[in-house]
Amino acid sequence: MENNLSAAAVSLDAAFDNSAIKTLPFLELVKRIGPGLVLTGIVIGPGAITTAAMLGARYGYAMLWLFIPILFMGVTFLLTTYRIALLTGKPIIHAIRHYYGGKAAVFVGVASFLSCMFFTMGNISGSGSGMNLIFGMDWKSGAIIMIAITVLCYLTKGVYSKVEKGITICIIGMIFAYYATLVKAGGPSFGELGSGLTHWTFPAGSLATALGFISTNASVTTGVYGTYLGKEKKWEKEDLFNGAMLVDSITHIVGVILISGAVMLVGAIVLHPAGIVIKNPAELGEMMVPLLGKTAYVVMGIALLAAAFSSLLGNTHRTVVLLNAGFDKPTNLDHKSIKIGSMIVLAIAAVICFSYNGSPTQLILFANIMTAVATPVSGFFVCMLIWNKDVNKGVKQPKILGICMVISYIFCLVLTISALSTALPKFAESIMKLFS
Repeated sequence: MENNLSAAAVSLDAAFDNSAIKTLPFLELVKRIGPGLVLTGIVIGPGAITTAAMLGARYGYAMLWLFIPILFMGVTFLLTTYRIALLTGKPIIHAIRHYYGGKAAVFVGVASFLSCMFFTMGNISGSGSGMNLIFGMDWKSGAIIMIAITVLCYLTKGVYSKVEKGITICIIGMIFAYYATLVKAGGPSFGELGSGLTHWTFPAGSLATALGFISTNASVTTGVYGTYLGKEKKWEKEDLFNGAMLVDSITHIVGVILISGAVMLVGAIVLHPAGIVIKNPAELGEMMVPLLGKTAYVVMGIALLAAAFSSLLGNTHRTVVLLNAGFDKPTNLDHKSIKIGSMIVLAIAAVICFSYNGSPTQLILFANIMTAVATPVSGFFVCMLIWNKDVNKGVKQPKILGICMVISYIFCLVLTISALSTALPKFAESIMKLFS
């Protein structure tokens, strides 16, 4: 039976002629995209906002150059993972299982699970910070309320479509809010803007925050999960060549850069000259004072809450989907195991967060740095898959894309090892305190 299936697959590959596929009209392309929007909502959580604001507040325009590798890597990771999934007919972790065995798939699934678990911790802290800014309540109480609302969402049907629509609204709202603030603050200094984009240096003490920022905005894990969302969207092999994949990838990374870029610029313009370094939620609210005055803290709280909620809703699903994929279990979002698993992930992450006695903004930063743990693992296998001749059977080997993937992986790997060498001991120390 298996031999017959393999023979049929080879026959289909031989019959597939990608040169005959035409680019879809604009309106059709719009209908085919969607996973990129969901991924943007997951990426632009409180971690992305907080780290962008921290970098702008502490270093001014000096770290703007990070958006260049983020653009390069973000598009590369998505196009690479999408290509592998559509050519093999398997989402990434399932493709890893097929080509490199069950142990490799489990390894990637567990590493991705841990990465997303840390991200969930940052989202919980961010939702609590938003509630603190809006209502003045303790951030932990606010986080509990948002966790309860998220659980209610899990119990509804048609999760994917609801998440996609809700996140799209949040993204549009955040873009409007930050750019309105940017205009009101007088806009950027174009001389300093150009300098920040062209001088690629890490100011003293910036490496860990830069890792947290990059690992949020351009991560291999994002691409890996995108292949499972593509399955929910019912993408087909033709979508790799008709423009849908490229447009979806660009939509995602442009959305990320538009929001994170505005936040970093507002931090550089408003907070950096005042010498404000962000250590608590109230200082995040200072960013919107030029536009909104005293109401800035409430509006910033709403923006942070929207980012945290959209990310919470998408990322907890991502956490369980990738773990299930590693163990070859169901991965569709409406499956009972995904919903139950998501609630368990929320509970575990909440216990860890609520055991932390420091500022929630510092916890958000720390959680974002630790999301990079999956990069060395999943990125390695994605690099091997894109160069695998069997994966590209019947189509031209994507040498340029493969080279871009290797460059992106090496850049992330070096940065991850450098930053985690200091972050991991701190995490181990914080975990030990829970049992002392």
